Amino acid sequence: MKTKLTYFGHACFMLTNGDVSMIFDPFLTGNTWDIAKKEDIKCQYIFVSHGHDDHYGDTEFIAKANDALVISTAEVAGKAAAAGCRTHAMHLGGKYDFEFGSVRIVPAFHGAGVPGGHAAGCIVNFFGDIVYFAGDTALFSDMKLLNRFGDIDYALLPIGDNYTMGVEDAALAASYVKARISIPIHYKTWPVIDREPAVFTSLVEGKYNQTAVIIDPGSSIELNS
Repeated sequence: MKTKLTYFGHACFMLTNGDVSMIFDPFLTGNTWDIAKKEDIKCQYIFVSHGHDDHYGDTEFIAKANDALVISTAEVAGKAAAAGCRTHAMHLGGKYDFEFGSVRIVPAFHGAGVPGGHAAGCIVNFFGDIVYFAGDTALFSDMKLLNRFGDIDYALLPIGDNYTMGVEDAALAASYVKARISIPIHYKTWPVIDREPAVFTSLVEGKYNQTAVIIDPGSSIELNS
């Protein structure tokens, strides 16, 4: 059975395989893309990259409504646990096996959004598809090491600039990660991050000779494990 990736705009997306779903950075309430409501989401797992409102978002509502497990760094997981959510706390460099595969927490260079924490990305093995979710991050040279853990099938990279990498830095990041397919996220939610995803895909393909795909917010693609 193939995995489906659905993009809700900003940094929010979901992986679904059969009856198992995992949502990432579930910012739906207040998301100007307005693709889905928090009440629409059915999932067993939630990954949160950091504690800023446009990423932590509707974590608590969705977790409680679905009895979903919140997977994040210890500090963000602690915030969710204090709100009554089921959690699995991890931290940078850690890997843990779940029923769908595994999650490895990797660095992101950004604010944590919670006291004492650290922003993070993750490499998820979801039923055999290897997905790198960069979270909110600047470009950093150790992205070149991420594929040492195994070939990455899909890389979701922020391109909006101002708060994260811009288009040029994100294209260079794609060349470091060497995923089979790179996907731009975190753009056009607000005017300050109004960047064109087509410029990113053009750079990735034309300058670095790699493949990039735009998933329009509200759309889904099938992954190929």
